Formats: sequence, structure tokens, C-alpha cells
Amino acid sequence: MTLTMKGMVLTGHGGLDRLEWREDLPVPQPAPGEVQVRVLAAAVNNTDINTRTGWYSKAVRGDTASGAAGGYDGDSDADGGWNGALQFPRIQGADCCGIVSAVGAGVDPARIGQRVLLRPMFAPAGDTGDLPLATMGSERDGSFAEYTTAEARHAIPVTSDLSDVELASFPCAFSTAEGMIQRAGLGAERVLITGASGGVGSAAIQLAKRRGAHVTAISTASKADALTALGADEVLDRDAPLPEARFDVALDLVGGAGWESVLAALRKGGRYVTSGAIAGPIVELDLRTLYLRDLTLMGSTFQPENVFTDLVRYVEAGEIRPALARTFALRDLRAAQEAFLAKGHVGKIGIAVAG
Repeated sequence: MTLTMKGMVLTGHGGLDRLEWREDLPVPQPAPGEVQVRVLAAAVNNTDINTRTGWYSKAVRGDTASGAAGGYDGDSDADGGWNGALQFPRIQGADCCGIVSAVGAGVDPARIGQRVLLRPMFAPAGDTGDLPLATMGSERDGSFAEYTTAEARHAIPVTSDLSDVELASFPCAFSTAEGMIQRAGLGAERVLITGASGGVGSAAIQLAKRRGAHVTAISTASKADALTALGADEVLDRDAPLPEARFDVALDLVGGAGWESVLAALRKGGRYVTSGAIAGPIVELDLRTLYLRDLTLMGSTFQPENVFTDLVRYVEAGEIRPALARTFALRDLRAAQEAFLAKGHVGKIGIAVAG
């Protein structure tokens, strides 16, 4: 039996130097009700960067790029994770495609050998609080190592001809986008998607088109063709003024200085959903805009369990496809994050773990 494994460990909030390659990590063993998963592939997400730097802290008021390389000099240590202070060392990685390699007590041994995708955001067993939430790679060790564990109910079998790294591009970004879309109740309407070239934004394009929506994406001109190929009906340059009172729904991942113009782009009775703030979390709201135009503002983090199982069904049916820009080996995770931060890609950057 293998007792140690290789992986990348986050030793604390800060810069890329906080990512440490280890070859002597203990292989995690499944507790009752859990499975052990041999990780085949993972991917990079904004949340990996934000968790590493501690951007989720209320002490941080700038955009996500402001501390992406070097962190915030300890200012966010007290509350830098999704749910407050993190425990270190931590193995990050919210995306996971793998094979069930062992099961804990109470789990059917027939599950061993199943190819699975792990639910990246979930309600932990026994947590009866309001909208309970934990995240792979934040509150629980994730996929940036050769093995991980998960509650068996969060390891969803998947049948697909896609490669491991292609499948690993789906869980975090696509479930975040699907969660936003389900929260908004999006139908065959006009939708505005900010930050459309990123993992969540590019996923939202496909998922919105799947529901019959007319999609307007905001990005840079150099990425317009790639976003059109994903299904965008229209691509607006992020520096161009937005049309007013045009959209039924806005899926916003950017925030920052352009936030008011996104609200102004909504029709009366429009719905705004956010699950990110890469341009900055602090915005100004004129309450008259909110109530005189009957807008609905929604945050989207917690996901009912059907969001992820719905997503796996879309993958198996071929209704959505991976948008994979590049792939790095796990040992090269620092370089993968540097490429991610350069923002020259569309979609996801994959991480090959096995082999």
C-alpha cells in the first residue's frame, strides 16, 4: 500500500513562494462514508489564487490582481478563506477528475474503480447551519496531489469520452456558472456576461445558450472570435460603453468601477447575479436605481446538490464542451498560475496529475 504521495502544498497566505512541492505527503485515508480518489487531473481557478493570497479577507479592498503574485503581507491571515481563517498546510485544487481507489466504512466497495468528478462546493455532513458550505482546496484538502478524499455522495460517477484533463475543467467554473444561472432562473432571455473569457464566464456562455438565451459577452477584442465560437451572440469590448436598459439578466464576475454600468444595462425588473469581483469588491449603489427600476440583486455561492449532478448530465449528453487553453504538470503549478494571471487565454488551464 502506498503510504506517501507527491503534491503541491500551500504553506500560508502569500505569494507563489508559498506553494511548496512535496514528495512525502501522507496519503489520505477515507473516513466512514467517504471515498479515496486517485487524482488524474485538476485545473486552475480564480479561487485558487484568491485563497492563496487571502483575497477573501475583509481587509482587502482591491482587485484580485493586486496581490496575486505577492499576497497581502499577512493582513488577511485572520479571515482569508471562504469561511474565515484557513488551516495550513493546505492542499488546494477545487477541480478533480479521478478514480475511486478505496472506500470508507459504509460505502459500497463496488465503487472502487469508478471514474468520478468531485463536487467542488458542498454542504459538509452534519452541518445544519444556514446555507452550509465548504470548498475543495479551502476548507478541505483538494486535488493538487496524487490522492484526495471526499464524502461518497460528492463523488459523482461520469461516463464520457473526454480526457481526464478535459473533464477536470468542468467542476468549479461550470458549477459556479450553472449555480448563477439557476439562481437567476434564466430562460430564453437576453443575458449579459462580464469577464466572459475566464473559466466561469466562458462556461456561462455555453450554459446560457443551452437554455436558449441570447448571450452578450464582455471581453477584449482579441478574444471575440473564441467567445463567438463558444456560443456568444455578441461580444462587447470591456472598455466600450454598455447599452442601457437592454438585458433581462446580468451574470457579473467583475464588479469594480464598471458595476454601475452593468446595473444600468438591465431592463426594468432585471436580475443581477454575482459570484466574483475580479476588478474589485467595493462598489457604490444608488438605492434609487434599485427600487425605482425594480431590480433584483443576488449573490451566488451556495449550490443545491442538483446543480452539480445537472452539470454532469450535460457533460455526458455532450451538451457542453471543455474550453481548455493549456495544460501543465502538477509540479509546474507555479508556472500554471503565472500563465493564468497573464490572462492571455480563454477558458481553463488544466493540470495533469497522474503520469
